[in-house]
Amino acid sequence: MKLALLGCGLLGGSTASAWRRQGRVQEVVGFDTDARCSGRARALGIVDSVAPDLVSAAQGADCVLLATPVGAIDSVLRALAAHLGPRTIVTDVGSTKAGIVASARAALAGASARFVPAHPIAGGALPGIEHARPDLFEGRWVITTPDTSTDPQALGAIEANWSACGARVERMDAQEHDRIFASVSHLPHLLAFALVDFVAGQSDGSRKLQFAGAGFRDFSRIAASDPVMWRDIALANRAALLEQLRGFHGALDEVARAVEQGDAAALERIFARASQARRAQEFELRSHDE
Repeated sequence: MKLALLGCGLLGGSTASAWRRQGRVQEVVGFDTDARCSGRARALGIVDSVAPDLVSAAQGADCVLLATPVGAIDSVLRALAAHLGPRTIVTDVGSTKAGIVASARAALAGASARFVPAHPIAGGALPGIEHARPDLFEGRWVITTPDTSTDPQALGAIEANWSACGARVERMDAQEHDRIFASVSHLPHLLAFALVDFVAGQSDGSRKLQFAGAGFRDFSRIAASDPVMWRDIALANRAALLEQLRGFHGALDEVARAVEQGDAAALERIFARASQARRAQEFELRSHDE
């Protein structure tokens, strides 16, 4: 299989590396709007060659992997629509799904049957293809969100690629995907960005950050993620994310009232519920790793 990698960053580079290591692809052509990124991908051996533009990268490819920020996917699909081969599979690694599926239907028309929307639940604290790892997806979830028009063979090929990398593949509806990840992925990233920005922006912010311990580091780790990528995710999934933000605002108000009123019992109830839920999730994560 010849793979066209459009977007030479952490996820795209890790995907190409993982698929190649498992023998799922033999040749990778890369393109990125930032030539420095595609140049690094070539220097690292993640891509075999660098294309001058989107269309050149996709020509002759068996599979086109969209690893751009989600806000760019609609325009990329429209640029590619007239240049895809009749059997070319198009897939993505975007963190939102409903909008991307709608864009594929509109841009690709009948060829949208060979678009396989996917979301690997993996990443790293630091962006960039220099941090790409072929083992990034081992034991991780990969969500696919096909609909009734998705070509079963195309879907099977992409899911087989992910399974070969040690990922656990789950299918779900695109709307359900966006509701779930607004809560457990998109909201936490917004909170981490907001917290670090809030503390760093204070007059003594650098002094406070100097003494930040493990709790702050663990909570805020994801605030080092790519700002452009997460800007696009927040806007692409704004309806589901706003619902979660409003709900979380109410939860914060509840905690603030308990602190203000010195209500130890209320604080303990909230903390106990959260501790029990988190400990149960930690056990689940260990079980999956085993």
